[in-house]
Amino acid sequence: MKTLRRLLLAILIVFAIGYAGVVAYMYVNQRTLQYNAIGEVYALESTDLEEARAIAIASGGSEINGWYQAPRPGMPVILYYKGNSKSFTEENERYERFVADGYGFLAFDYRGFPASPGDISEANILTDALAAHDWLAAQTDAPILIWGRSLGSGPATYVASQRDATALLLETPFLSAVNVAAERYPVLPVGLVMQDQFRNDLWIENVAEPVLIAHGTADRTIDVTNGERLYALAPNPNALWIVEGADHSDLWDAGIWQQAVPFFDTALGR
Repeated sequence: MKTLRRLLLAILIVFAIGYAGVVAYMYVNQRTLQYNAIGEVYALESTDLEEARAIAIASGGSEINGWYQAPRPGMPVILYYKGNSKSFTEENERYERFVADGYGFLAFDYRGFPASPGDISEANILTDALAAHDWLAAQTDAPILIWGRSLGSGPATYVASQRDATALLLETPFLSAVNVAAERYPVLPVGLVMQDQFRNDLWIENVAEPVLIAHGTADRTIDVTNGERLYALAPNPNALWIVEGADHSDLWDAGIWQQAVPFFDTALGR
């Protein structure tokens, strides 16, 4: 009997040490796991954005780099917050469509992503997001439409809670980043050790702008229930667009722009 007890105790000790090791590894490497800030920076000249210009915005003692194009007279401007991987420049197809339809846009890399030097953290991303909004608001009197994709739903929701805009579109958003981590690692105490939690579930309560949320039922990165639950918390919900069978990066091809335009028109009172 004593031998069995000793064996069980030894197993528990080994399990506890192993569990603590996994938690320690996740804590130390969490930002490497959360962000994929590697990718090519495409030259503006390689795109069809003939009237856009490269800009640098002061932010938190550093600067962020992006592209800006003013809208046609009478049209709004889209403030675009990118996801957690690569550079904003890779999504130039989107910006080309925006300007082809008369919209202006501002898109940029947060600090630590390929086009902007610095360190990645939630605090820096939110500071950069506010700096981008404030720079844009100083450039134009056009209505500002905020669009956040994936990770970008965090800074987009935060900025909408802190600044006045005309509309908020969230593409494949999370309820919070810590909620996604908890879904992915249910046996780990992510709520205690995760530094960059991006609490959309709290920020959305202070968003007065009309909200459109788009998600796919086959999203393997951020489960569709995140978008559904976040939409239920929005004080001014406008539309929830759920695409059957769509994965995390499928919504542009699935027609999100065709959903966005009438949503923006409604928000603009057209």
